[in-house]
Amino acid sequence: MKRLVLFAAVLMVSLFGINNAKAQVNLSINIGSQPAWGPTGYDHVDYYYFPDIDAYYNVQSSQYIYSNGGRWVWVNSLPNQYRNFDVYNAYKVVVNEPKPYLRNDIYVAKYSKFKNYNGRQAVIRDSRDRKYYVVKGHPKYNGNSSNRPTQVVRSQNSNNRPSRTQVTVVKPNQKAKLGRNNAPGNDRKASNNRPERNNGKGRG
Repeated sequence: MKRLVLFAAVLMVSLFGINNAKAQVNLSINIGSQPAWGPTGYDHVDYYYFPDIDAYYNVQSSQYIYSNGGRWVWVNSLPNQYRNFDVYNAYKVVVNEPKPYLRNDIYVAKYSKFKNYNGRQAVIRDSRDRKYYVVKGHPKYNGNSSNRPTQVVRSQNSNNRPSRTQVTVVKPNQKAKLGRNNAPGNDRKASNNRPERNNGKGRG
C-alpha cells in the first residue's frame, strides 16, 4: 500500500513538472510582440535597455520608460529631448526581469560601454528569417496570425509532436460539423468522407 501511495505521489509530481515546463515554453515566446528595431536572436524579451539615453522599452505595453525629475515615466513615444535618438542604430540590451529600471545603476555601470555603438547590432527588420515575418514593421510582414504556430515550431523544434497532436484534435471537430451539415468533403482531405459513410451504415 505504501509503495502504491509513493508511486502515485511521484507520478503526480512528474506530471506537474511536465505541465509546468510546457506552460513556461508557451509563455516564453513573444517574437510577434517584439518591435522591428529589436535585435534578432531572442524568442522572448521583457524589456530593452538603451545605454545611449539611459532609458527602457517594455515589450508587453509597447512603452518607453525614462527618468524625469527623479521618477520613471511611461510614455508611448520618446519626448523631444530624444528626437535625435535612432532606435534602429542604437544598441539594445535585452532584459528579462521585472522592473529593471529600479536597478538602473547596475545597468548603467554594466552597459555604458555600448554607448555610440551605432548600427553594429542585427535588427529584426533586416532579418530574412521567416519567423520574424510576424513582426509588424518587417518588410515581409503579412499580418496573418496563422503564421504564429509556425514561428513556435521553428523556434522549438522539439515541439513538433505536440503541434501535430493539436492539428489532429482539430480535425474531428471539422468532421463533426461536416456530418451535421451534410456538406461535401474537402477533396484534399479524403479522410473526412470516411466518418460520413460509417455514420450512414450505422443508421441503415
